[in-house]
Amino acid sequence: MYKFKCLNNISDAIYDVLDDSYEKTEELAEADAVIVRSAKMHDMEFPDRLQAIVRAGTGVNNIPLKRCAEQGIVVFNAPGANANSVKEMVVASMIIAMRNIPSAIQWVKDNAEDPDLAKNIEKGKKKYAGNEIRNKTLGVIGLGAIGGMVANTAISLGMNVVGVDPFLSVHNALSLDRNVKVLKTYDELFQQADIITIHLHLTDETRGMIGQNAIRKMKQGVIMMNFSRGEVVDEKAMGEALEKGKVRKYVTDFADPAVMKMPNVIATPHLGASTAEAEDNCAIMAVRELRDYLENGNILHSVNYPDCSGGICQTAGRITVAHHNVPNMLSKMMKVIGEEDNVNIAHMTNQTKGEFAYCMFDLDSPVTEELAARLRSIDGVIRVRVIK
Repeated sequence: MYKFKCLNNISDAIYDVLDDSYEKTEELAEADAVIVRSAKMHDMEFPDRLQAIVRAGTGVNNIPLKRCAEQGIVVFNAPGANANSVKEMVVASMIIAMRNIPSAIQWVKDNAEDPDLAKNIEKGKKKYAGNEIRNKTLGVIGLGAIGGMVANTAISLGMNVVGVDPFLSVHNALSLDRNVKVLKTYDELFQQADIITIHLHLTDETRGMIGQNAIRKMKQGVIMMNFSRGEVVDEKAMGEALEKGKVRKYVTDFADPAVMKMPNVIATPHLGASTAEAEDNCAIMAVRELRDYLENGNILHSVNYPDCSGGICQTAGRITVAHHNVPNMLSKMMKVIGEEDNVNIAHMTNQTKGEFAYCMFDLDSPVTEELAARLRSIDGVIRVRVIK
């Protein structure tokens, strides 16, 4: 029996994936796994029993990734599960910003009691006239699951699309419409785009990347959209650019007091992935990853350990080892296994990710607790799990 704790309200769709071997608990000390959305976990203490944290979404800045890795807790996310939801929000917001729709709606509300409203509309609407998106150039920063879908949809709407992604995967590159022009530098994108949308994870490198230097290189009157993370944009620089008209509109899904004091801001309360469909998709993807890890030892879509999969174990035994990525670890583990009587390694894989690594051994005999204990005693080993 595996026990899991939910730190937020999680879609009931998880119960379509979890079977009777999973039980929900309210006690973290009892949990083998945690399912989380936005709850902040940096100040939480994790019990030794905890083996996995799954984020029913993409961003993981609410989880202490390195501390989890040091404790052998694998952190998963659900990349792409909410991509369509965010894409729709981005496309809708782009049109709303170009057509000045929020200001126009507010004007109608402000004049709702005017008995001559119907007559005055023809005169009043002139100051809200906007532009079409057709033939405009959209610059997409980050061409992953969301950015790629935004780019492809924009092409279908008659836009010119340029994009930059220093870490563009082969899969994502092949998923792009052939009319999307992938540029080499952000500067090229800044110079060409009428509208810019950001789809990057928040890291030390991306924090504040849209600042004075970047904005200076953009077109006059550019529309900036941020459905990534609020901290990717330097708020002071954005406020100054809006005051001067360098940026025509700033559309953000991350409202805060500073942003709300700026002119020409369209802010939404983090609605990008807030659809029933996205919540279901994220929850289902997260618990599938969780099951595969707890039951088979496989890692897919981890953010602090390498992906590593041996499928369903076809041999008598399987044991996994999370360890520090330092020299000679594999040879030490092989030596320990080789010293066991009548133990043969049928298959093994070892994958690394930064400071951490993960190894999986499929054996022709069942794994004994004695073998597991000897592997745990190796300096540099973080966690050993007997899968079978």
